[in-house]
Amino acid sequence: MGSKTRKVWVKDLQIGGEAPISVQSMCATRTRDIDATLGQIALLEKAGADLIRIAVDNVMDVEALAEIRKSTKARLVVDLQENFRLADKVAPHVDKMRYNPGHLHHLDPEIPIQQKVEWLVNVAKKNGSALRVGVNCGSVAPDFLERYAKDHVNAIVESAVWHCSLLDKLNFTNYVVSLKDSDPRKVVECNKRFSQRRPDVPIHLGVTEAGLLPDGIIKTRVAFEQLIPRGIGDTLRVSLTVAFHEKDEEIKAGRQILKDIAEGKFISVPDFGKGLNIISCPSCSRVENTAFVELAQEVKRMSSDAKGHDIVIAVMGCRVNGPGETDDADLGLWCGPSSVTLKRKSETLGAYKYDEVLSKLRVELDELIAHKVS
Repeated sequence: MGSKTRKVWVKDLQIGGEAPISVQSMCATRTRDIDATLGQIALLEKAGADLIRIAVDNVMDVEALAEIRKSTKARLVVDLQENFRLADKVAPHVDKMRYNPGHLHHLDPEIPIQQKVEWLVNVAKKNGSALRVGVNCGSVAPDFLERYAKDHVNAIVESAVWHCSLLDKLNFTNYVVSLKDSDPRKVVECNKRFSQRRPDVPIHLGVTEAGLLPDGIIKTRVAFEQLIPRGIGDTLRVSLTVAFHEKDEEIKAGRQILKDIAEGKFISVPDFGKGLNIISCPSCSRVENTAFVELAQEVKRMSSDAKGHDIVIAVMGCRVNGPGETDDADLGLWCGPSSVTLKRKSETLGAYKYDEVLSKLRVELDELIAHKVS
């Protein structure tokens, strides 16, 4: 498998250009915990990870990254998210950097986006780094949301296409693009539209916040089984909410899905996506309290009686995903270091301790069910 896009190189790994589809994951440990992060890198490598992503939030993480680089030959990717300013500091220690177009406007708003992208490209060129333009459903750039207010999928696609044009004008071609949503149907539509517009650009596939097992794998399969056979997809990640010592499950799931598709084993899931849908972000180094994973599991158990109702519950583990990506859920939990913000759509209902929020969620869920039944 593999598409006929141009070739992108991440160190010695070819992405696109009919190369086999690569599989990646992200460390869930705090980057500054060097020993734990190296342990997780080893766990993911053993499972067959082609690329391993880590997060860098501050200078302490950059210093830790430099030490981590000395102790591993793994192909490392840094997720810049809201920290694009750190690119020049992290680039010497990694093989690829991911930036989110929707986060570039947060810092230094007086500087044009084009100028920020040009700076990132110059850093990448200087260090021989690849780039990923990572567009997420919950953090689409405001100007594209405003321009395409009636078509969220188009807002995602147009943002990605526009950034591709910026990179092309800067004579930089060593990049891939991802267009992710928590709804596998939207993932399919986004990637089909983008592939038609830019068939030359390699695509990183993923369903963001796919969630707990087994639903997280099923959601991801629903998208991948419709895209990969069409030649769409050059590298992928299965984003699961799992305990830190089980992060290799993402690699195992990705490999199994690829194997099944190659062998023509498609898993049909009639009516999947109807009824209760629990969205939870993958355990990663930005999770501000490890109790987030257990809370997501408890939410699934507690709400099992609501499976026949069309209700979306989102459980997010950090400040990056928390605010925006709970807004569209019927009920959302944004997990901070010591408390959980409970939301109804974009409305904040209050902040509660981890051992209190389930009972509050239950009250809201019962009220929502009663409203739907009446």
